[in-house]
Amino acid sequence: MAGLRMREPRRFNHKYIFVDERKEKLDKIVENAKRDLGMLPPREDTYKERIKGAFVGGNSHLERKRAAGSRVSSRFAVAALFVCVFVLYYIMKTVYGYI
Repeated sequence: MAGLRMREPRRFNHKYIFVDERKEKLDKIVENAKRDLGMLPPREDTYKERIKGAFVGGNSHLERKRAAGSRVSSRFAVAALFVCVFVLYYIMKTVYGYI
């Protein structure tokens, strides 16, 4: 009778990958300016600031991307190699009469 029991649905677990850091910095600057002018009450420490950036370690592809910085992609390297081989073939064929 185990086959007749209804399964519980899988829980939703969404992790943000892309965050607009520029917008967050601008919002923080505006908020600090308003606090300095007395338009907002003094700020209390929130949970968002304590856990910000803690979930990047959970995404291995993001961790590798940040650690690598800007590298030449392997697809670009292969395409450049094919272009070089084609140019060399064209030069050998037209100038020297090979092949």
